[in-house]
Amino acid sequence: MQRHLITSAIPYINGVKHLGNLIGSQLPADLYARYQRGRGNEVLFLCATDEHGTPAELAAAKANQDISEYCEEMHAVQAQLADGFRLSFDHFGRSSSLENHKLTQHFAGQLEAAGLIKEVIETQIYSHVDRRYLPDRYIEGTCPACGFEDARGDQCDSCTKQLDPTDLINPRSSISGATELEQRETKHLYLCQSNMKDNLENWIDSKTDWPVLTTSIAKKWLNDGDGLQDRGITRDLDWGIPVKKGNSPWPGMEDKVFYVWFDAPIEYIACAQEWVNAGKGNNWEKWWRTDKGADDVVYTQFMGKDNVPFHTLSFPATILGSGEPWKLVDYIKSFNYLNYDGGQFSTSRGRGVFMDDALHILPADYWRWWLLSHAPESSDSEFTWDNFQSSVNKDLADVLGNFVSRVTKFCRSKFGEEIPAGGDYGQAENSLIDSLASQVKSYEKYMEKIEIRKAASELRAIWALGNEYLQSSAPWSVYKEDEGKAAAQIRLALNLIRIYAILSQPFIPTTSEKLMLAMDCNDWSWPEKVLEAANTLIAGSKFTVPEVLFQKISDEECENWRSQFSGTR
Repeated sequence: MQRHLITSAIPYINGVKHLGNLIGSQLPADLYARYQRGRGNEVLFLCATDEHGTPAELAAAKANQDISEYCEEMHAVQAQLADGFRLSFDHFGRSSSLENHKLTQHFAGQLEAAGLIKEVIETQIYSHVDRRYLPDRYIEGTCPACGFEDARGDQCDSCTKQLDPTDLINPRSSISGATELEQRETKHLYLCQSNMKDNLENWIDSKTDWPVLTTSIAKKWLNDGDGLQDRGITRDLDWGIPVKKGNSPWPGMEDKVFYVWFDAPIEYIACAQEWVNAGKGNNWEKWWRTDKGADDVVYTQFMGKDNVPFHTLSFPATILGSGEPWKLVDYIKSFNYLNYDGGQFSTSRGRGVFMDDALHILPADYWRWWLLSHAPESSDSEFTWDNFQSSVNKDLADVLGNFVSRVTKFCRSKFGEEIPAGGDYGQAENSLIDSLASQVKSYEKYMEKIEIRKAASELRAIWALGNEYLQSSAPWSVYKEDEGKAAAQIRLALNLIRIYAILSQPFIPTTSEKLMLAMDCNDWSWPEKVLEAANTLIAGSKFTVPEVLFQKISDEECENWRSQFSGTR
């Protein structure tokens, strides 16, 4: 049995996330966690809400709430939506937790003792209109490298170049649009990433199995321009983790907090402590400390491409620089962007489908299937209502749903609601089992490699095998001449339903549970040997005909939703 530590990039606290956010980290991480559990492996799957920084402060002010109350409320909202999408976190934590406060301060103390923290008097932007220092991401302007007019003060979303606010041409406040900005001196702490460039580069070079998207972004940040730059890890804000050296005060930093991008990845570790303290598990150190059992853990991270630099450079620099035996990530699965119907998802303009709205109009499995089967792995992908309708109607309703309906209804009409006895598997049945065994191996290969679209394609092909078998074997015709042979054909088809439930569970868990319930079976063991799996449901076992698994989406519904989600949420 393998041990898999799985983390999803933690979603920001300021509002409900859209489907592009969901497929960029949480949903594929859940797919992988469910698959590994299905194979009998031990899994710890962690996520949390990212609660610090200016966006949280501004969102709370807009809602006329105290910041801590706002974060508590939005954490509950995001946890509820995660449950709605069947995200199987072992714990859904909070970056504002006491555990993360203490651990972040601990790491800072270790890094300072190692000579990897320096104090820098820097110039930051102060907005007279907003009456506050503006964090990097709240200053926008033209990127000096590529000319993109809406680059942020920390990074250009167009060319991904790391920036400082003073690099921007024609800077403005993204809060108010004000251009009355003043440069003021303030003292901050910097993580000396440049001192660790060689170590980080050697570590990244050793990851020969990482996706090209992940390594290309990391190496671009390592080597572009002047190479890897030291990074500020403190901010002039009220809300956040107070700057300390472990448990001790940090002279000159009394009114500052740690930068959200310093404390947020540390929450992955703190989340495991929260998991134990919530009474859900024990011994978090066996997952995170290589001197206490984590040396045999396989650690996989999931994230959108905009998060790659912090997870390949800044967070590893924190862990390596601490000099302590923390577990480093083994594999980073990164994703491109999901666009929406000819444009981009937009939280500010309410354009696109958001997680709460999605669950109001259709069950989670509809969305899970489309998003995962169209995951933006090698390039950006696009959600369109026509494609969504086609995928649901053809893949889910016509292939999987149709097969289950035909088999169970025919069996009920001819043999009653129990697995029929009689007959033996013949050449056609054995050929089907051989084909299924081959395709299950391909499915497993793609799931192990986290090639999600290819895995979805294999799963769809596995479903199609059942329909092809029904068409060629025609049990409704065979029954008229040889009732025993028809019984064997249907017995195999009913066993296929159980196999489909197990294989499909990582993608469409609610539907899989419905199928197992219909088969009156709770044996979720993976079909390691397909021939044995094809004989698990024995003659005389009861089953029921499930309700329609997937309702088809009509043209009228599709057009109404296209209009509803075109903007102004």
